[in-house]
Amino acid sequence: MFPEQLKALRRGSGLTLSQLARQLNEMNIDDELKTHPNSGPQIGSWERGINTPSYSEVMKLAIFFGVSLDFIVGRVNQQIDIEKMFTLNNDLVFDGKQLSGRDRAESYSILKAYFIGKSLTTLHGSDNKESKSYKEITLSFSDRKSTD
Repeated sequence: MFPEQLKALRRGSGLTLSQLARQLNEMNIDDELKTHPNSGPQIGSWERGINTPSYSEVMKLAIFFGVSLDFIVGRVNQQIDIEKMFTLNNDLVFDGKQLSGRDRAESYSILKAYFIGKSLTTLHGSDNKESKSYKEITLSFSDRKSTD
C-alpha cells in the first residue's frame, strides 16, 4: 500500500520524482528526520516497492504531504468512532480552524440529533404522512417569518 499511496500523493501534487526529492531536502525539519539527501531514483524505488524507506523518511513524507502515518502506509479504511473522536482530547480542526470546547459540543449535538432523527425516520417509515420533508419545513418556516 505504501508505494501506491506515495505515488498518488506525489502525482496529485504535480511533482516529478526529482522535484519531490529536492523539496524534501529543502524541508526545515528536526535533526532526527534529516538522514541523508533524497534523490529521484531513491523515491522511484520506494514507489515501485523495490526498496523500503526508513521510519524517518516515511515521517518526512507524511509531514511534507500533510497526512498521517496511517494514511501514507495505506491504513485509510480504518473505522473511527465519531463519539470517541469528540470526547477524547484530540484537537479537532474544521476549515483550518481548531474547534473550541463549545464548538465540539455543539457539533457533536448536531450529529447526534441527525442520527436520532434518521433512526426515527427508519423506525416510523419514510412514507409517514405526518412527517414533513426538510424542504416543506423550511418553506413553512420562511412563510411564517414573512408574516411576523
